[in-house]
Formats: sequence, structure tokens, C-alpha cells
Amino acid sequence: MKLCIAAVLLVPCGVAHGDPRYTQSDFGGVGLLQTPTARMAPAGELSVNANRTEPYSRYSFSAQPLDWLEGTFRYTAITNRPYGPESFSGSQSYKDKAVDAKVRLYEESHWLPQVALGMLDLGGTGLFSSEYLVANKRYGEFDFSAGIAWGYLGSRGDFGNPLGALSDRFNERPTAEGSGNFSNGYFRGRPALFGGVAYQTPWAPLSLKLEYEGNDYQNEPRNNHLRQDSPVNLGLVYKVADSVDLSAAWERGNTAMFGITLHTNFVSRKAPVKTYDPPAPKLPAQAPSVAMDQVDWAAVSKRLQDNAGYNVQRIAQRGPELLVYGEQQRYFYSAKALGRASRILDDSVNDQISWFTLVSERYAMPIEETSVPRETFREVVNQREPLQTLHRQTEVNPPSAPAQTLLYTQAPKPLSYGVGLGYKQNVGGPDGLLYQISADLDAEYRFTRNTWWSGLLSVNLLNNYDGFTYDAPSGLPRVRTDLRKYMTSSDVTVPTFQLNHAVRLDQDLYGMVYGGLLESMYAGVGSEVLYRPMGQRWALGADLNYVRQRGFEQDFSLRDYRTVTGHITGYTDLPFNTQGALSVGRYLARDWGATLDLSREFNNGVRIGAWVTRTTASKEAFGEGSFDKGLYLSIPFDELMSLSTMRRANLVWAPLTRDGGARLNRAYSLHTMTDGRDSDLFYRNFEKITE
Repeated sequence: MKLCIAAVLLVPCGVAHGDPRYTQSDFGGVGLLQTPTARMAPAGELSVNANRTEPYSRYSFSAQPLDWLEGTFRYTAITNRPYGPESFSGSQSYKDKAVDAKVRLYEESHWLPQVALGMLDLGGTGLFSSEYLVANKRYGEFDFSAGIAWGYLGSRGDFGNPLGALSDRFNERPTAEGSGNFSNGYFRGRPALFGGVAYQTPWAPLSLKLEYEGNDYQNEPRNNHLRQDSPVNLGLVYKVADSVDLSAAWERGNTAMFGITLHTNFVSRKAPVKTYDPPAPKLPAQAPSVAMDQVDWAAVSKRLQDNAGYNVQRIAQRGPELLVYGEQQRYFYSAKALGRASRILDDSVNDQISWFTLVSERYAMPIEETSVPRETFREVVNQREPLQTLHRQTEVNPPSAPAQTLLYTQAPKPLSYGVGLGYKQNVGGPDGLLYQISADLDAEYRFTRNTWWSGLLSVNLLNNYDGFTYDAPSGLPRVRTDLRKYMTSSDVTVPTFQLNHAVRLDQDLYGMVYGGLLESMYAGVGSEVLYRPMGQRWALGADLNYVRQRGFEQDFSLRDYRTVTGHITGYTDLPFNTQGALSVGRYLARDWGATLDLSREFNNGVRIGAWVTRTTASKEAFGEGSFDKGLYLSIPFDELMSLSTMRRANLVWAPLTRDGGARLNRAYSLHTMTDGRDSDLFYRNFEKITE
């Protein structure tokens, strides 16, 4: 995962007295202390939580991709239990990874409570697995919750399972400890009741929590039974800053809890003002009178590069329409780039031109063309027409190639490079959080506009992978679990070094071939094709790769292991502003299977997603975790910095690094390269055309 230097600005989310403020539970996710509630954070909310309640240290990341859906990845250290024999894992304490989910079934009304259904440790090891149904009703400053829980949260087992009336199998809850598989024990066993209340005090930063939990701590994981003097827990949350909450509580009648939560919301927050961007060019009082063949197109091209971020390839005329072909390299929001370019063109050409068309390209592959009516654009910028008028008249179309007059061709600049910081992480196993910070030099050389070399040189600055003592057993070829050797064998590495060629094969068909050092662990050759109709909500792609494992030093040496891997992938938009991708094919360990990826992208480009992979690898061969799964967060740096950029920070949380279901980490994807074919983000941020 590559990150440039950026200060992450956590958002204001101040709370006035009387407004509901929903805080995180000990497990992560909106709740009280040890019990969940039916409340949900606003869509786009992200929270990072850490707390300590002897003998548990819990670290979690919670995300609210939809108003009615909450997801949490949790990492728990059981500090009084070893991971295994000392010869196996040293002195490391036991670590557990889990994914939780909560769905709102009914939103609170005047008379009826809010209701939610949730699951802890969904498809995880099962150590803390639990299911619950909970309701909330708010009265003034008091928010009451009550629910029923099965499994861990309801281990006291107050009464027989009411679902036993449907089937006897609900009366007994099977043990699934360590399986890491989707359980067949949901809602089984004796449940318990729980409930509580949150109180917003007259002092806005302080809220109080009181709860009655359904766990008696006599069935704790790893035979770790704990004494409970009282099922009533009392706590408080103090809002230190708009994005920082401190928590303290007295739990089990005998144990203190302390925690901290960092949170932000990428829907309601405002991105930093772009103080380091060049100012938007002013519109001329009237159009220039210079003839088209007398325009200094080289100067226009330079202004388009410097102010609008377009690396211009050529400029042409088609009747009253001026066309600029180029690649956007600065602005994340294409509407902003289009507005900047339109201002420059309006200041450069005579009134024979009534339309400005920007043809977006990636490595000389035309993606889409966006046309702006010149006069309407001027009227809107000068605030004589509403923005909606320009919105209706602006066109986004598939690129076309009718007869046109070529006005200017810019000589390409073949070499480009950049320096930044790199960051890699691994969460899982007994070693806790493993990380590496590096200094990275990336470079690209274009032999032609659609044939290029790209490479990355990485120098280790700081890492703790040398403390990686646990090499997980595997019943599959070690295609990923040799991670420690790749991270510690050399301080200077070449993660990528490859030759690429991309082309638009037909109106909606794109193709690419590549070869070289494709990622830190694999070298080889491959190809990809993508069919992506303009303006449609779906696409279909396929990739095929022949790869060989690289040497641990990440230089140009190779190891013996080699394989063929590839997938057919379908992409589609789904209800609730979500996107889905289903990939079917062969993985690096020669196992066959499918990967389902579901994500939500907000208007500002922030994307929250999760994936799950099931393959022909058996649970025994796969090892701990049973199958590959994880969460990811992709944040445009444009949301974090005072300078416009198209780069992203990609954060991935995978409970374990295993060999089953492992895919090739390709540097380029045609679906990403052709994102402009989906105009939703352009129209959702159309107001930026005037910036």
C-alpha cells in the first residue's frame, strides 16, 4: 500500500445539547459498553477504536457504508493466554480477528423503536461469535436499548431458545472455535436479555452509559473464565475534540475499562481549501479575434497543463467545436478540470467556436469526451444563469472520430518520475501489527503514447517485520505466507519493473499486455481485456497471467515456483449506491474459486468495501481462517490535502495472510483506467465546474 505524505484532517462533528450522539462500544460499532444498540452512525462515518478491559485489548475499525448497514473489523489480544507452545510462537499472546455486521430493520418513529439485527465474529474463528436483536427508543436526553442475544453476548442463557419451536437444532449451539468458517450455529443455544441507557448530560462533551449485559463470563474463549461481581456496567464518554472520544467504565463489577475512539465522516466533512492550486483563470470580457491558425497553441497547451492539469496530446477543430485530446494528471474531480480548461479555451479562441470538448485519454486510449456549450458556461460562471442550465446542456459521450482539422500536436515528454513515502502493513497472527515505512522512487518512460515502462525502487526506512516470528503452517504452495522473508531479506528492493502496452480495440473494448516484475513476489507476463459500454452500469473483463515466484530480495532473481492464474470478472452497479464485482478463476496456489467484492463509493470518491473468496482449497489446507476475506478503505488524497491530486490512499485490513484465494497484485487494471466511462462521479460533483 503506497501513501504520500499527508496530514489526515479529522472532521468536525460537534454536538449541540440535546442532539443524539452515538458512540462506540467496547467491541467497535455503535453501542453502549459490552452491549450493542440499534443506533447507526451517519453514512460515511469511520471510527478507529482501542480499549483495554483485563484480560482483553481490543482494536477495531468501524465503517458506515450505508444508513442502515454497519461493518466492523476487530482485532483482540487475549493477554493472559499464549498463542501456542513457546517453541511455536514465542511469548506472543493469543490474537483473534473478527468481522461484525449490523443491519437496521426499522427506523425509529414517534411510537415505535428503532430495531437492528447484528452478528459478531461473522465468518471468523467463532471465539466471540454472537447474534442479537435489539431495539432503541429515545426520550429527551435518554436513549434506552433492550435486546436478546445468542452466543457470546448471551452466554448467561437466561431461558430456552424461542426458536426451538421451529426446530430442535436451535436448542444446542455447536462450538466452532478456530474454524474461521461461516457457522451453522447462528441463533442457536440458550439466549439472554440485555439492555441499557445512554444519557447526554447538560455538559455537551460528556455522556453517561448504564447497561445490563447478558454475558456471565463463565464460557470465555480459551477456557479463560472470569469472575463477574455484577452484570451491570457503568461508563462515561468524554468528547475531547470533534474527532476524539475518551471512554472509561467499571465493568463486571470489578474491572476498569479505558478506551479511545478517533472518528471522521467523509460525507459531511469539508475537504481542505486548495490553497496550493493555481487560481482559476478569469474569463475575458469578450472573445479574442485572432484567427484559429494564428493561435499560439503551444502556449494554450502549456496553460492547459499548468492550470487545468491536462497533458495535451493534440488539439483539433470540428466545425464550431474545439477538441482537446489529453490525459488528466492533477484534478480528482473531472468537472473541476473541465471548468479550468473551458476558461483557458474561452480566453484563447475566437467566437467561431461555440463548443469546447475535452477527450479524456489514458495511455492514448480514448475513454470519453465531455462537451461544454461555451456561451452557457460563460453565463453560469458570471452568475447570469443557474448551474442547472449548464448541467442539462453538458454532454458526456463515447469518443468518436469524425472528420476534423488538426490544429496542434504536442511532442510527448517520455520520462516522468516521483518520490514519496511507502507504507505496508500486516494485521494478523500472533505478531500483532507489522508495518514498513519506505522511501519510494517511481518512474515511467513512454516509448509511444500507449507503450510504456514503469518501475518502483523502494528503500526501507523503518519496519518491525524482523520481529515476525510466526510462519503460519500451510497445506498449499507458499504463495503468500513467505511474507516475512520478502520483507526482511533486503533494505533496497524493486517491487515492480515492467513493460506495458494498452489499446482501445473497439468502441467499447479495451486490451492490455504486460510483462516483467509484476509485484513484490511475482514476475511474469499477462494480458487483460475489458468490455465496458459507455454510460452502462456493468462491464465484463478477463485477465490471464503466467507468473513465477521472485527471489526474497525482490531483485531480478527468480525461484522455482510457477503457475498460470487468471479470472473472468463481472462488474455491476447495485441498489443503494453500491457496486459489486464477481471474479471467477484460478488463483496463485493453483486453487479454483470465486471472489465477491462489494463496495460503496461516496460523492467525494471515498470508497468502503469488503471481499470474500472461496476456492477449492479445503479448510484443512487453507489453515486458520478457512477462506480469504477482508475490508478496505480507499481515500482520495484530494480529501486530505490543500493541493489537488489524483492519488489515493488504499488501506486494507485482511484478518490473515494465507495462501488460499491469493491473487496477483497487478499494477494496472483496465477497469480502473477506464473509470471515466462511468459519468456518475462527474455529475454528482458538477458544481465544481465553476471552481
